[in-house]
Amino acid sequence: MDLSAFPRVALGSWPTPLDEAPRLAAALGAPRVLIKRDDVNGLGAGGNKLRKLEFLLGRAVEQGADTIITFGALQTNHGRQTAAACAKLGLRCELVLTAKVPMKGDAYEKSGNVVLDHMFGANVHVCADADETVKAYESVNHDKAVTLPVGGSNGLGALGYVNAAAELVGQLTERGIGTATVVVPDGSGATAAGLALGIELLGWPGTVHAASVSHPAAEAGRELHALAAEAAALLGEPAPELARVTVTDDTIGPGYGVPTPEMWSVLKLFAETEGVVLDPVYTGKAAVKFREIASQSDVPVVFLHTGGLPGFYGYAPEAVAQF
Repeated sequence: MDLSAFPRVALGSWPTPLDEAPRLAAALGAPRVLIKRDDVNGLGAGGNKLRKLEFLLGRAVEQGADTIITFGALQTNHGRQTAAACAKLGLRCELVLTAKVPMKGDAYEKSGNVVLDHMFGANVHVCADADETVKAYESVNHDKAVTLPVGGSNGLGALGYVNAAAELVGQLTERGIGTATVVVPDGSGATAAGLALGIELLGWPGTVHAASVSHPAAEAGRELHALAAEAAALLGEPAPELARVTVTDDTIGPGYGVPTPEMWSVLKLFAETEGVVLDPVYTGKAAVKFREIASQSDVPVVFLHTGGLPGFYGYAPEAVAQF
């Protein structure tokens, strides 16, 4: 897939590793488990948003932007990675954040991604509600500012994971793996959408399982299809069928960003078998579904690790109580 027509800035270290996880596979009784390490791609403590930001900021720079504005929850990984990318590119970064997760205390409100946002030089605006969010946004928006959506999730951002699909399929093919189930966290949608679109365009026979961490499955599925169609249109392709994609919501628990006992147990499982740290919001919730799928699978299963380690420290008191 040729994406050279789209402006792009270099932010990540590609390809990211595809690690075998034999001790995790043995613990799950799975034939073969692999972890795609998009958490270790360099800039700003890593994470999946860098693939999206390469395209989103590539267009912004081409348009002559001097300021980037984006949104998210207080411990947003997207905000942290955007702030780091802006620091690297010499752009002003305005983060308009909302306290929409029912977590309190210094760990959640001041550490983790929050402190990194400030370290990377972003201007952080914490808003209590929609009215405050609108006012904060209007106060920083100007004619040389470019606004990015929550999670960097639009058709252009999804191209980062269309590209990642080709990378992943190439790595699997090199290892003689002709098919697999790929489990990916689904939040704002473009990571799963781009991956699913890329796999379909490649004609690869594997499947994608998007584990929603925030929205009901029906809503998340509609969003995934819409984003994939938007990205396909940018490539001059028809809307994809995505017949080999499944979306579930049964590991969300009480809500977005709210820990569950199952999530803590799977964090411990990944850590003690492979030395891999997941986060409580995205990868931890998705890994609960991954554990279920892998233990029942007769084909290799790939877990797409989207990062989020700094956010783990926002949940430090809860983690200490668990471990």
